[in-house]
Amino acid sequence: MHIVTIGEILWDVFDHAEYLGGAPLNFSAAVERLGNPVALVTGLGDDERGQKALQSMKELGLSSEFVQVLPGKDTGTARVTTDDSGNASFFIERPAAFDQFHLEEAQFAALAALQPGWIYFGTLAQTHAPTLATLDALLQRLPGVRRFYDMNLREGHWNLPLVQRLSKQATILKLNDSEAKTLFGLTIPAERFSLEHFARYWSSTYDIKTICITLGSKGCAVFSENAFSLFDGFTVKVVDTVGAGDAFAAAFLHGHIQDWSIERQAAFANALGALVASRAGATPGWTVDECLQRIADQAV
Repeated sequence: MHIVTIGEILWDVFDHAEYLGGAPLNFSAAVERLGNPVALVTGLGDDERGQKALQSMKELGLSSEFVQVLPGKDTGTARVTTDDSGNASFFIERPAAFDQFHLEEAQFAALAALQPGWIYFGTLAQTHAPTLATLDALLQRLPGVRRFYDMNLREGHWNLPLVQRLSKQATILKLNDSEAKTLFGLTIPAERFSLEHFARYWSSTYDIKTICITLGSKGCAVFSENAFSLFDGFTVKVVDTVGAGDAFAAAFLHGHIQDWSIERQAAFANALGALVASRAGATPGWTVDECLQRIADQAV
């Protein structure tokens, strides 16, 4: 089953190194490795970073058919700092090439011809009005496609009306506990916060079938079929958390496509997220067997 992803591709710039990243790219790399063909729609500059990005995509097994190389534009970058626990903060340079891409009618037709089962999008790239318009046009041309909204709120690169608008499109929503608390405070501040209260409210308000809330090393919470459940995470030595949530999202959607139980989806997603957090960069090497071994070890 094809998955279309749309949004930013950029380089995560640490003090010591640069790693290819951007949530749609990270998600695409992980979900492709899990056996789901991906069409990534984004933009790169015709600069050195853009050329390196195309080569890295090739090495990751990702098609660049819908990646536009834009003359005179800068490939996106995010300056990354991490705290003592490996948690990352980002300063994202804009405008960037991922703000400049667009789709011609022939490209819309080519994407529709893939008959994708899912489309993945986040928040950051959609803050640029033309990109949001491209997403809207794509959704109109793919009326039966299911939608995975991976919220990923970055400071200075989101607003509540946009998040509400994108939530209305979601079949599955994934966010973290901090984001859930922020949104709860902005929308129903007079009520007492809990993850379950947020999930039930957000699901009923925006007609979202499944909401997954990541909890870092503590695992995740899932609201689906009117049931709210907590699932334990995995203890690892964190190198950096960049890309861990994106890998989690890929694993969760993969399990959903395979029609796994919620318990199995959550365990697999928690395991892959932890594995990525234990390694440098957003798209490190890993295998499915490693994830399954972690699950088996924890079950003992």
